[in-house]
Formats: sequence, structure tokens, C-alpha cells
Amino acid sequence: MKKALLASLLLGLAMTPAAPAMADGPVAPRSAQADAQAFAADRAAILAMAGDYKVTFDLRETTSWRADYTPIPSKLSGGHEVVRVIEDTGPHIVLQHLLVVRDEGSRTMVIKHWRQDWNYQPENVLTYAGKGEWKLEAIPAAMRAGRWSQTVWQTDDSPRYGGWGQWSDEGGVRRWRSSWTLRPLARRDAVRHPAYDRYLAINRHSPTPTGWIHWQDNMKEGPDPAGSGKIVPFVQESGLNTYVRDGKFDVAAAESYWAATKDYWAAVRGAWDQTIARHQGVKVAEVAETGSAGAERLMGLADEVRAGKISTDKAIAAARAVIAEVAG
Repeated sequence: MKKALLASLLLGLAMTPAAPAMADGPVAPRSAQADAQAFAADRAAILAMAGDYKVTFDLRETTSWRADYTPIPSKLSGGHEVVRVIEDTGPHIVLQHLLVVRDEGSRTMVIKHWRQDWNYQPENVLTYAGKGEWKLEAIPAAMRAGRWSQTVWQTDDSPRYGGWGQWSDEGGVRRWRSSWTLRPLARRDAVRHPAYDRYLAINRHSPTPTGWIHWQDNMKEGPDPAGSGKIVPFVQESGLNTYVRDGKFDVAAAESYWAATKDYWAAVRGAWDQTIARHQGVKVAEVAETGSAGAERLMGLADEVRAGKISTDKAIAAARAVIAEVAG
């Protein structure tokens, strides 16, 4: 029952081959004082995403780019998430999302959800290259100054997508906008086996008076049905995830889960990082229902650690073996 519930939840909640395109030109030269002030403001905006939230996921296919494609009905779903800062070295910040839900018996369940890594003035970013492949792409030196990369990871800490951009204040609104990024299909689309097989997207984050929003502008693309060999657009999708501060749910369950499994997940992150550094990227098969080939086993090991069925050290050894098996 738990696996079925997990699959159902991730299908409902989950949100394209080219290097990331330029979002803007180089940041205008600034004084050392202005740089320091901008860096502090950027960090504050990123760190402000941590907290306890009621989340709404609003997904709408808005514009068909083909006469033979009909947009699917919009999907509105939601839940509760705990977002915690699990690493912060100054120019490197990691936010872990934990989903808190109730199963059919009204028991609280905690599911490790997505993770976002932020890096200041990065030399490269891990980007999706299509068909289960991610590559470290260099960011031109002139485009790094004053900018942050955001890398998003799946529930099992395998990669999902990465992009880079600048925090700015426009019209009184603080926002970060990514470069154009390629992404694999989210579970909600992958399980339908559509004609398209990737997204070309721009990602935006903005703080709000009650929390923050994550807006995704997704162009759903795939091989030309006419057989030209080209990648063509099918439909445009708008995704708006709204995070509103709300502590009226079982936050303690998420804290308990993370306390029991954080050392295991730190080792899993390290194993993925080592693989990516060794190969300047990674290849791992995409699985519609779970995201990646090793996800079910890696998530299951965490559950066993939390339940006391296996030691953290044994789980880490098993996880490293799984990653070595599925990643190349």
C-alpha cells in the first residue's frame, strides 16, 4: 500500500540536447560594496525559502503549438512541505524538501521530496542532455559574476535539471530567473507516455509576503511525428507552485525522519557527486513511475534506516552499490 501511495503522491506533485542558453548579458560592473550587498540579499532570498508550508501545485497546458495536439485538463493539487537548510557555506546553499502526508489510514507519512542546490558564481552547472544523460556544462566566465546556479535533484538525489541566473528587483518584486534549461519529463507526464519527451523551460523563484512562489514556464518538446528528425514543440505549460507558511501539520514527523536518515542521505549525495565529478556528468536510466533506475531501492534503504531494520553504515554501503550499478 505504501508503494502505491508513494507513486500516486509523486505522480500528482512532481512537476529538454543543448547547453543552457544565455538568460541575459553579463551583470553590469559593481563596486565591492555593491557586490557584497547583492550577495547578502541573494542569500537572504534563498534562505527564506526554508520553513513549513502549505503548498499548491497549479499546472496548466495553455497553448498548443500543433494543430493535432489538444491540451490536457489543468491539474490542481497540494500538500504540506517542510524545507530545511542542510548545507550552507556562504556561496553554497542546499535546501531539502520533505513532503508530509496522510495515508488511507490517516497515518502521517514523510516522503523525501526534491532538493535544490544554489551556488554563487559557479564555473559549471549539471544540465540534462536527454535520454537519461546529464553533463557538466561550463558557464562562460563573463556570465558568472553576480549570478547563482540552481541544481534540482530527484527524491533519490539523482539529478533532474540545472540552470543559472541572477537575482534581481524588478517592479518592486524580488525574483531569480534561470537560463533556458532542458529537463526530463516529470512523473505526471512520463507515465502517460506522450509524444513529447522533454521540457525546455525557464524557472523563476520569488519571495512573497506569506512565503514564496516557484513558477515554471515549460515548453513540452519531442521528436517530430512527421519523421524529420527534428525536435519540435507540442504545447506550452505554466506551472505555479505556491508556498504559504503553515505550521498546522505534523512538522515533528519530518524532523524525526530527517534526524534518522540525514547521515544516510549525506552519503548518497556524496556518492552521486563523486560519480558526476569522475565522468563530468552521469548517465542513469529514467523510469516513469519513480524518476530513476535506483530510486525505489535508495528510498527503501532510507525507510529501513528510519525503522531500525538496518544500520546507517550498512545502508550507505548498499546505496553506493546501487549507484555504482545504475550510474555511468
